[in-house]
Amino acid sequence: MIAKALLVAAATLAMTASAVARTPATRITHGEYSDLSFSPDGKRMVAVALREGREQLAIMNFDGGDERALPTTSFDREDPAWSPDGRLIAYVSKENNGEVIHVMRPDGSNDVALTPSSRRAIHPSWSPDSRAVLYCTDDDLSPPKKNDSEIYAVDLAGRRGRAIITGGVNTFPNLSPDGRRIVFRKMVGETNSEVWVANRDGSGQRNLTNDPAFDGWPEWSPDGRRITFASNRAGNHKIYTMNRDGSDVQLVADTEGRGTAPKWTKDGARIFFTICKRGALGASCDIYSGAAPQPSRRRLDRVVEEPPR
Repeated sequence: MIAKALLVAAATLAMTASAVARTPATRITHGEYSDLSFSPDGKRMVAVALREGREQLAIMNFDGGDERALPTTSFDREDPAWSPDGRLIAYVSKENNGEVIHVMRPDGSNDVALTPSSRRAIHPSWSPDSRAVLYCTDDDLSPPKKNDSEIYAVDLAGRRGRAIITGGVNTFPNLSPDGRRIVFRKMVGETNSEVWVANRDGSGQRNLTNDPAFDGWPEWSPDGRRITFASNRAGNHKIYTMNRDGSDVQLVADTEGRGTAPKWTKDGARIFFTICKRGALGASCDIYSGAAPQPSRRRLDRVVEEPPR
């Protein structure tokens, strides 16, 4: 019994240690920015910038400098995603109170709708070959209650869309660098949100986080071996990483406020994310970054290479 108790204590200590962030977060922007996406070379990023009460899009350097605003609109534009080949930026247009995925060139030209106005589409992300955009339907039509939402893929050539994951609340799709697997957020019950993984066609779905907290916003590391995500398992939402099988969960930075929407830098060394804080004048958001925790080598080596079945 003593030996067993010692083993349990050691395991608990190891899990606690893995959740300790070793470096603080660095503030990148100063003035209402959120939801970034990196250019393929990692030197620039596109982000949502709040301007005169509207969510607009802006491009800036990796460090937040040399900002260039994209053409402003009379409606909100959200969820920018830079294509891997650098040619296009996908985003959500809220023109006429709708939610339609658009794509445009990085200078704002050649802006075209990609999804039908009859479907409320959010959270676009790209396939590794830049030939398709993944997205989900809006799961917040009657907040705070979640409604069913599906994950779709639409080809740029021909604009053909197809459902990948249906049944329940499924959001924030992100394809692995090799294009074989997809991570996404799925609700389990009314209040428990988990990070799941599946094959690209939606088969072989498996819960990775298995935690009573609200986990979501997943993204693959550039080498496909780790996943970053946000969770409120420590109280407020913070940013974590884990192996692609859900093991070795580590905290990126011990931050204050609501941390969400993490993105890996192209070299995998750091993770950028949004932090929103409430003040006397309401919520204020900015972009921060933290060093990506070094995974446990022993655990990383044991991660199975095969996609989920």
